[in-house]
Amino acid sequence: MSKTLSETASLDRSQQQLLRCLPKIDDCLNLLSSDRALHAIPHTAIKSGVREYIDFLRQRIFTGELSDGEALSLDRMMPVLISYLLKRDQIRFRRVINATGVIVHTNLGRSLLPTETMDRIYEAGMRYSNLEFDLETGNRGSRYSLVEDLLCELTGAEAGLVVNNNAAAVLIVLETLAKGKEVIVSRGQLVEIGGSFRIPDVMRRSGATLVEVGATNRTHLRDYRAAISEETGLLLKVHCSNFRIIGFTKEVENKELVALGREQGLPVAEDLGSGCLVDLSNYGLMKEPTVQEVIASGVDVVTFSGDKLLGGPQAGIIVGKKSIIEKIKKNPLNRALRIDKFTLSGLESILRLYRDRETALATIPTLAMISTPVETVDKRARRLRRLLRRDLKSHCTFSIKDVVSRVGGGAMPEQNLPSRAVAVEPLHLAVNRLERALRSQDIPVIGRIEEDRLLFDMRTVADDEVPLLHNTLLGIFS
Repeated sequence: MSKTLSETASLDRSQQQLLRCLPKIDDCLNLLSSDRALHAIPHTAIKSGVREYIDFLRQRIFTGELSDGEALSLDRMMPVLISYLLKRDQIRFRRVINATGVIVHTNLGRSLLPTETMDRIYEAGMRYSNLEFDLETGNRGSRYSLVEDLLCELTGAEAGLVVNNNAAAVLIVLETLAKGKEVIVSRGQLVEIGGSFRIPDVMRRSGATLVEVGATNRTHLRDYRAAISEETGLLLKVHCSNFRIIGFTKEVENKELVALGREQGLPVAEDLGSGCLVDLSNYGLMKEPTVQEVIASGVDVVTFSGDKLLGGPQAGIIVGKKSIIEKIKKNPLNRALRIDKFTLSGLESILRLYRDRETALATIPTLAMISTPVETVDKRARRLRRLLRRDLKSHCTFSIKDVVSRVGGGAMPEQNLPSRAVAVEPLHLAVNRLERALRSQDIPVIGRIEEDRLLFDMRTVADDEVPLLHNTLLGIFS
């Protein structure tokens, strides 16, 4: 914000002299017009950026932070101004290197997609498609039918539907089946997901009334039975995929809850959160219920995410009994929550890979990273350390450290994945400054700091990112 006339008059003589030394915007623009580095930036953006930067310098003069008049000369200022304009014009949504060891990193884009899936998404954007056109009849079609058969084949469900994320899936299920009615949920399953988004909040928005039963750590079938009334519309189970209650615990098995629902004429729904289609316990990980197992238990409708353990694009997947799915499809809210052609194309590609389990494990990046042997991660870490020691031994020390990776994305909170990290200890630079410098690069590198060392967990760094990570560090210290 600019100073008022009275405030400007109160400045000392040196500050007033500095203000007079500020270059004119037109002079800056004339010099910048021939700079090839800025040729892709529109003139209007350059002009507003120059005005912004001059105002920034003015504010620094007002606060006393800028006292060197030489810094305001065009010769000194131009390189800094060009750098400022280029940074200002950078694309905001950018690629980063994830060296945190968190595979499904919510803040870094969650699941990565296979090349063939990206090819399908690219084609969906570049060409027309049969998004809502039935190629057999020549009439209007339904976008949901393009993946419904695959969902049924893979999960054993009678029908399926996809909306834009799992919170939306839970919302539309509750709104369809229990608006104006009561929904019974175990107290220990009232989870909160990222962004302080809670199951009770979703339920309130759906128009349903929450009825908590049981205790935080133990809920019995008799608790559900005692809470059922004429106002009850749904029995809901929420899988605690992002936390665990251990010790003296009890929860009602699906088959028991389904039997109670049948007896009372009530549907049973389960929100799996980060649902998966592969039993990962076969690969040394902790047991998580698969969607197929939940459907086989008789649950009427199941919801889960597309971009977590499934390893696909962001989506909320709803599968279950045909009569219930048809009701959900007819809900007007479905129009507001529907997926676009890019999500649909990507999801179909991912689901097709699941038709062969070994293909899915090898080609879907999320599953591949989870199941990668620690020996493979170790080789990647040693390769990076060798490159760094060769070129940067005078700037840092480098070592291999045993670490623990995480699945992330609100899944498998107790699962420790043994991993290897390259530990970087700068000799002449604070580790916090190095971490900030890595975040400011054209392709930022996101690691984690432990014991005054910067760790690059190599489980989440791809093979082709090793030389890129090496060159990025080389550039910082050169």
